[in-house]
Amino acid sequence: MPLNARYIAVTAAVICFFCLSFVSWISGLSPFICCERAVIGAVVAYLAAGLVVKAINAILISAMITSQKSHGSPKVGSQQKEERGGSRD
Repeated sequence: MPLNARYIAVTAAVICFFCLSFVSWISGLSPFICCERAVIGAVVAYLAAGLVVKAINAILISAMITSQKSHGSPKVGSQQKEERGGSRD
């Protein structure tokens, strides 16, 4: 089951936004600079998290396909027999 890339990326972006806002505010920067840095950081975090989750999904799906090919699925065989007109047993 692939991971939901958008949900994870948005969550990472929101967390990053508030963390960067807080750090900038503690540093004594003006509110506009705090917001500007937080928005830029959130966009970067969103893009990075989206790419990472998509890469993880690709790896997981590839591993699942490889696993299914090596073990062989009994459902696939019976489905193929049905598509050919049923078994003659």
